[in-house]
Amino acid sequence: MNNASPATLTRALKLRSVVLFGLAYMAPLIVLGTYGVIAGATDGSVPSAYVLALAAMLFTAHSYGRMAKAHPVAGSAYTYVRREIDSRVGFLVGWSTLLDYFFLPMVIWLIGGAYLQAEFPAVPFWVWIVGFIAITTALNVIGIKAAERATDLLMAFQVLVIGFFVVLSVAHVMHLGGAGSAFSITPFANHSTTWSGVSAGAAIAAYSFLGFDAVTTLTEETLEPQRTIPRAIMLTAFIGGGIFVLVAYTTQLVHPGSSFADPNSAAFEIAKTIGGNLFSSFFLAGLVVAQFASGLAAQASTSRLLYAMGRDSVLPRGVFGRLNERFRTPAGNILLTGAVGLIALKLNVATSTSFINFGAFTAFTFVNLSVIASYLRRRRAGERPHPVSYLAVPAVGAVIDAWLLANLDGAALTLGLIWLGLGIIYLGYLTRGFRVAPPEMSFSESDEGESAQPAPQSEAVA
Repeated sequence: MNNASPATLTRALKLRSVVLFGLAYMAPLIVLGTYGVIAGATDGSVPSAYVLALAAMLFTAHSYGRMAKAHPVAGSAYTYVRREIDSRVGFLVGWSTLLDYFFLPMVIWLIGGAYLQAEFPAVPFWVWIVGFIAITTALNVIGIKAAERATDLLMAFQVLVIGFFVVLSVAHVMHLGGAGSAFSITPFANHSTTWSGVSAGAAIAAYSFLGFDAVTTLTEETLEPQRTIPRAIMLTAFIGGGIFVLVAYTTQLVHPGSSFADPNSAAFEIAKTIGGNLFSSFFLAGLVVAQFASGLAAQASTSRLLYAMGRDSVLPRGVFGRLNERFRTPAGNILLTGAVGLIALKLNVATSTSFINFGAFTAFTFVNLSVIASYLRRRRAGERPHPVSYLAVPAVGAVIDAWLLANLDGAALTLGLIWLGLGIIYLGYLTRGFRVAPPEMSFSESDEGESAQPAPQSEAVA
């Protein structure tokens, strides 16, 4: 008889590590990858779009922080909604979120492969996709520490590329117009700027922030999660947003307006303007590194969402709710995510991104609603939660996220609703025609408290 305790996730991550994970997931260089598209939508007011998007996302980040503090376990939006609203609604939110988590690594690998194929057309496209998937899968299976160390190195290079881009942009502007030209309100508002244009740009720019929520999936691998995770969520959103606004501002200074030979590769045009062919090659390397780092983080998050749902027996527990005994990671889920990524060989970026947008904004909306539900429940219990923090802020966040969801393009809504319909059918089967609640693993307060104990100092990560 085997009396060994089942494998559990290891608590080793501190605030710095969790924030870097979130920033890697966001891939700060994405601001340059989508720059031309947003410039066209805003008529050359890209920084304003990012300021508006940052303000909008901070409302939702606040709600994620409240829920992460109340429920310091893995599962993110799925866990929060099922515990605060209803287990069936929680399942459907988790099901919708699978679109975001499953397809984001795929899109990341797809974009990275496209960059490399453009530079090395003689190499078959599938080689780049398989290479991305194989390396990130191996690092994630080995463990969160190995993935974290790789993420640190990749993030350092990505920040270096961003730093060079900003410095060269400012130097270029000052060379042409003097020191005073580096300070201008024109990038935020010009004679063509309109509220509708900035709003449209913000809806696109909001996609760049997907990642601040992903840090909640590391709750059970983080030291002092009830304190660390809420801080990490807000810091990830603030730092990422700050980078987006700064880079957009300096880039808009270099190239006022929104006219580009190809909006989809506008950043390459600007990189060549400020640094010539050498820097444009360095910039390409940075973009590929950003895609790799983001794919590493996205695959880790996906595997842990599947683990949380499998552990609750909402998905087959024997398949999804197991950890590898040697590495103490959800290795089967990591391999599955890598296998799904191979679909990238048959899809384009636009189609894949449509799935992500539907799942992300559905989750954002319901996390805000979960905080409101928590407020109402605690009021009935005689508590007095702060009405601004637990009612006003999440209400604004829910309205913004629902607006973003409703304004997705038709393809995104169609594909998302089809996926949601499949989830409802599966939920009906799982709950015997909606007569019983979906299976749920019980967590007592003592269980959660025990799991929140820090790892030995020898295992802690700086």
